[in-house]
Amino acid sequence: MNKEARALPRPAWNPQEERGCTPHCVAMSVGTSLVSESIAPIRPGFTPSMAILQRWLAFFHPLRSLSKRSVDVRYALIEACIIGLFSAVAALFLKAGIGWLGGWRIQATTLLGGATLPLMGLVMGLLAGWLIEQFAPEAAGGGIPQVKAVLARFPIALSLRVAAVKAIATSLVLGAGMTLGRRGPTVHIGAALAAQLSQWVPTSPEHRRQMIAAGAAAGLAAGFNTPIAGVLFVVEELMRDISGLTLETAILASFVGAALSRALSGSDDLGLSAEMLSHTARLFNPKEIPFYLLLGTAAGILGAVFNRGVLAALAFNRRLKLRLSWRIGLAGAISGGVIALLPPVFHDNAGLREFLMMSDGHWQITAIAFVTHFVLTIVAYGAGAPGGLFAPALVLGSALGFLVGTGQEYFLGLGSANTYALAGMGAFFTAVVRVPVTSIVIVFEMTADFNLVLPLMVVCAIAYVVGESVFAGSLYTHLLVPSGIHLSDDHQPEQNLLTRLRAADVMRSPVESLEADMTVEEVLQAIARSHHRGFPVLERGWLVGIVTQGDFEKLTTGGSGPRYLREIMTPGPIVVKPSVSLSHVLYLLNRYQISRLPVVEGHKLVGIITRSDIIRTEAEQLSGQPPVQAIPSYVVYQTRSPAIGRGRLLLPLANPDTVLELLRVASAIALHEQYELECLQVITIPKHLTPSETPVDLAAGRKLMETVEAMGAEWHLSVHTQIRVGHDVAETILEAIGDRHINLLLMGWKGSATSPDVIFGGVVDVLIRRAPCELVLMKPAPGKPISSRAGKVARQIG
Repeated sequence: MNKEARALPRPAWNPQEERGCTPHCVAMSVGTSLVSESIAPIRPGFTPSMAILQRWLAFFHPLRSLSKRSVDVRYALIEACIIGLFSAVAALFLKAGIGWLGGWRIQATTLLGGATLPLMGLVMGLLAGWLIEQFAPEAAGGGIPQVKAVLARFPIALSLRVAAVKAIATSLVLGAGMTLGRRGPTVHIGAALAAQLSQWVPTSPEHRRQMIAAGAAAGLAAGFNTPIAGVLFVVEELMRDISGLTLETAILASFVGAALSRALSGSDDLGLSAEMLSHTARLFNPKEIPFYLLLGTAAGILGAVFNRGVLAALAFNRRLKLRLSWRIGLAGAISGGVIALLPPVFHDNAGLREFLMMSDGHWQITAIAFVTHFVLTIVAYGAGAPGGLFAPALVLGSALGFLVGTGQEYFLGLGSANTYALAGMGAFFTAVVRVPVTSIVIVFEMTADFNLVLPLMVVCAIAYVVGESVFAGSLYTHLLVPSGIHLSDDHQPEQNLLTRLRAADVMRSPVESLEADMTVEEVLQAIARSHHRGFPVLERGWLVGIVTQGDFEKLTTGGSGPRYLREIMTPGPIVVKPSVSLSHVLYLLNRYQISRLPVVEGHKLVGIITRSDIIRTEAEQLSGQPPVQAIPSYVVYQTRSPAIGRGRLLLPLANPDTVLELLRVASAIALHEQYELECLQVITIPKHLTPSETPVDLAAGRKLMETVEAMGAEWHLSVHTQIRVGHDVAETILEAIGDRHINLLLMGWKGSATSPDVIFGGVVDVLIRRAPCELVLMKPAPGKPISSRAGKVARQIG
């Protein structure tokens, strides 16, 4: 990595002129010259507080906010609120559309007879399939597999067009009486709306992925009025490699979606009436455990059979080679024909759902209704109809639980069949979707009954184990296989080069920079001495702008042109943090058509990335075998002071005889350069031990670091300390340089090498070759005690 001066137009620091030190105070600067960044004159009346206010005002400018700060955490949370709002409104419109079409179908059946049910199922199914074929083929099916694939970074379209077609087609299918649910489509719609929002406000691929996850969570939360379950479903099924920001946005979007949905439509319409909840058991009786085990086992087996049936139906429809519109139309006709043969209560899909969940009737009727609902759901979903499996799974589980509960009442007479119905909802949902935690929470949020938690945990755990034993894997993962998308069980997306590397891995540091108060003549001289064509601009150590080759054309040395660099620089440049992914860096470079991107830590410039740096890094990564990664060192002790310096000076402390003198010289340099002082002590251990697991004695090191902190406070110097445990001193120092973004490394040198094969010593030679910062060695003069010279330095800084 190139070692470059931090501010080329500044003269090299002469300690004799600046501090009055003897020539022996600094022995040499290795690899590059030690350069002094003189304190730039500050504009009259311009204080750091005013600078902070200026940055905040610029941040809240609307155009700047939408374009340059779209990946900021605050804007991510605002986007999450908007996504939750849109998802709730879409869920309400979908519910209203299904209710209106379903009511119209019932009225037509009442007037014209049950024979109209298969005809209406055929016509409405054909229309829904035609819409999908013509405008958005991605809107077919439940929608959860598509969202899961997108979050796994597979290229599947999600847009406003997909959301609109999905909503209309789902309304037609469910209004036609097919036994599917609307919650899966609301997840798909919420994710599609979030993806569309990320296109309107351009952002990075990772941020777009976070917003899609938030939209999926909001869609489920708005559909069931269960915000916690919405978040858990994303974590448990859709996106297990979730980050902190993704979790925050998902929680906020779910809360907004559920709150708005509940405020505008009241409770969910799944059939959980107050009468049903009032008959649940208040206490869990251990004698009922065998029946709960039976319920969990039955749900696991039947859930696995249900999943296999869905996959078999999809495979059968693919072999038919019919158009999607005809497949959905035929499924609607079959559903309508079967329902027409049942009692009038089944003509309304909502009535069938309510009958199964409330179990109004004998167990024989409930069993027939369970089988009917089971088969019709497989037929409809297997045809590719736009509808979900959430509600059908809960309804089937409720009916199954009622049947088991009825048996318990007959043999024991202890609990209520309604309690088993609610527990069965979670068990069957777990067996189908394979999300036991989400299943428990979704039923609990709908009932708000703590007494159900223990039965739910028992049956969901059993259903999950049995279901995995009979047919392993998530149904949604299996549904993606015919499309050529193969996800592992944990389906964490493989990290490619762009997502694996961070900005800190690519950036060059230190950086050639210019001061905002430099004159035009100084800038032209700096440009002439450098091979770079763009420079960050600093003011009192803070990044305030950037100047590029295009800006150089404005520079004139005479006339009425600009006199200072701040007049021609581009203020408020786009920046990134060292921890962001390389994909995000590349997105910003392409999005704003820029060729260089400063890397900052807070307001401090720690590096810069150009397109050539990315190409170089990719070439290094792709050529040959990757380097063997050494076991990293482990920080066992550290203290932090305010980060108020213009840079950082690292001082490794090893020899007790030279610690005081090194510290005083380092303090003098830090005060002169307006740097923070980072003191490091390395404790080496044998290579067969793990640094993070090896106990070490910190008593002496802590005492030394406390002394260093006290001296720093006395000299009004910001001092950081750390003690690291590692296998190799040089590697540990290099890790500290990278982690803390060090600008200058100061080390003591005894003045001789232990072997003719080395120049300064093993550690120093390694640091000369590999340290990405300036390095200064200090050694005592021959025949003169170092303490006398250190005293002079101490008087200079005192």
